[in-house]
Amino acid sequence: MSSDAIPEFRKSGEGHDVSLTNLSAFSSGPSVKSGREIAAIVVVAAIVIGGLEFALRYFEVPQYIMPPPSMIVGALFSEFPLILPHLGHTLVELVSGFAIGAVVGLILAAVVTQFPFVEKIVAPYILLLVTTPMLALVPLLILRFGFGYTPRIIAVALAAGPMVMINAATGFRRVDSAKIALARSYGASTLQIFWKIRAPMALPMILVGLMIGAIFGLLTAVGAEMVGGGFGLGNRLTTYSSMIQMPQFFAVVLILSILGILIYTLFFLIGKKWASWEA
Repeated sequence: MSSDAIPEFRKSGEGHDVSLTNLSAFSSGPSVKSGREIAAIVVVAAIVIGGLEFALRYFEVPQYIMPPPSMIVGALFSEFPLILPHLGHTLVELVSGFAIGAVVGLILAAVVTQFPFVEKIVAPYILLLVTTPMLALVPLLILRFGFGYTPRIIAVALAAGPMVMINAATGFRRVDSAKIALARSYGASTLQIFWKIRAPMALPMILVGLMIGAIFGLLTAVGAEMVGGGFGLGNRLTTYSSMIQMPQFFAVVLILSILGILIYTLFFLIGKKWASWEA
């Protein structure tokens, strides 16, 4: 399969190709269909976690370097009431910024694919946004908008929007020209062709762009919280590391990992339901 192929949300065992914009290799990941698979997952997790616990305690690795998994889990439960409000702040920034970036990205993708002249004007700025680390702009945004939600939401939107636009535009272009020609022969307008042919055919790529944009947005939100401000999971990471409270630090890292997995699973399930026809 070429790197330009539209990602496929296939059933288990139908494909094994992996690329940045191809989810077919992971299509069987979230779905466990037998007790044997569940047992295998539990056994491997127990071996890995138990082995790490044993090694850290046997070699007496200092807690400030790497705490044992049991201490991390204990810190997660003991500190969760304190971490929960910060988790809420991070989710507000992520959802708000991602929603803005995704909407703008989808609109721009639709416009540039319908009007090539607009693409020539917009493309340099999109390239600039993609190649510029958004965290580098956070201090400037804080100087302009203060230490509240606004600079973080803007940073998340700027990080997520270009990812959504690039993937959506690619999907809008990868449409069988024969289908478009057939639709035009029946008198379909440009808008009808877009909504009835281009948008449905581009849905797998749009979902991939939304997933990547959401993950980039989460990373940007946490990074922005670490740069400045008194709330958010990123602020907790900075606070715990400065106080050498490593079990609490890794507890926050664990929460962020779970958020990333939930984002992937969400868009995977949406793809299985609404874009599985592409397989």
